[in-house]
Amino acid sequence: LEVGKVDEIYDHEAAVAMGIHEKGQVLVWVHSGSRGLGHQVCTDYVASLGQAVRKYNINLPDRQLACAPVKSPEGQAYLRAMACAANYAWTNRQCIAHWVREAMMKVLQKGPRDLGLEQIWDVAHNIAKIEEHVVDGKRTIVCVHRKGATRAFPADHPALPEIYRKIGQPVLIPGDMGRYSFIAVGTDIAMKETFGSTCHGAGRVKSRTAAKKGVKGIDVVQALAKKGITVRAASMSELPEEASEAYKDVSEVIEVAHKAGISRKVVKTSPIGVIKG
Repeated sequence: LEVGKVDEIYDHEAAVAMGIHEKGQVLVWVHSGSRGLGHQVCTDYVASLGQAVRKYNINLPDRQLACAPVKSPEGQAYLRAMACAANYAWTNRQCIAHWVREAMMKVLQKGPRDLGLEQIWDVAHNIAKIEEHVVDGKRTIVCVHRKGATRAFPADHPALPEIYRKIGQPVLIPGDMGRYSFIAVGTDIAMKETFGSTCHGAGRVKSRTAAKKGVKGIDVVQALAKKGITVRAASMSELPEEASEAYKDVSEVIEVAHKAGISRKVVKTSPIGVIKG
C-alpha cells in the first residue's frame, strides 16, 4: 500500500477524467494480489500442464511456458483455478481500500463524501483474459495471458466504461517504495503491437531472496526516512525484498513504453507513506 503525491501531470485531460486535478494531490495505490494462493495455482498447473504438453504434442523452449489448448479439460481447469485466485485478489484490494477509507476518515475526522477517496481503476497484472484481437488481418477470439504486463486498451474500446471512453484505459504502473509510480493510458498502437498490453512495473534486478541478503530491514527504513517517506511493515525481515535496489528504475521503463507508443504517460507520483504487510 502506497500513499503518494502527484509530482507531474503530462496529460491534463486524461488526468482530470480520472479525478486528478493538480500537483500535490494525494493518491493511494493498493498493490496486492492473491500472493500465496496465486503462486500455488501457478505451481500446481505448471506441473499439470507439463503433462498436457506431452499429451497434445506441444514443443516448448522452456518448461515454465507449460500450456494446453484453452478448451481442453486441462485448459478449462486452469482457467477456473486462476479465476478463484483473481477473485480473491480483487476482493483483497477492495477490503484494503475500505480499511484505508476507514482509517483516513478516523484520522482526518471526515465523512466519506468529504474525504473524496474514489477509486480510479482496479486491474490485475497476472491473468489470462479471453479477448478479440486482429490476427493476420482477421478479428479473432484469443486468450491473452499477461504475466507482469497489464491491459492498455485505447480510447473508444467497447470494454471501457463511459468515463474513460474518450481517453483510453487507465494503466497503473507502480514503481518501488523509494522512488515513483506512474499512471498511463492505453493506445491504438498497443492493440496492433502487443495485444492491448503494456508493462506492469519496473521489473526486478534482484530476486526476493537476493534482495534480502543484500539489505537489512532497518537500513530500508532509514533510507526511506531520509527521503521523507514513512514505512510500516508487519515484518521488518520482509522489507528488503521490496527495496529500491531490487528494482529497475521505473521511469526508464515508462519512457520506453511511452516512446514505443504502447501506453501514454499521464501522471507521475512519489511516495510519502508505505505499508508492507
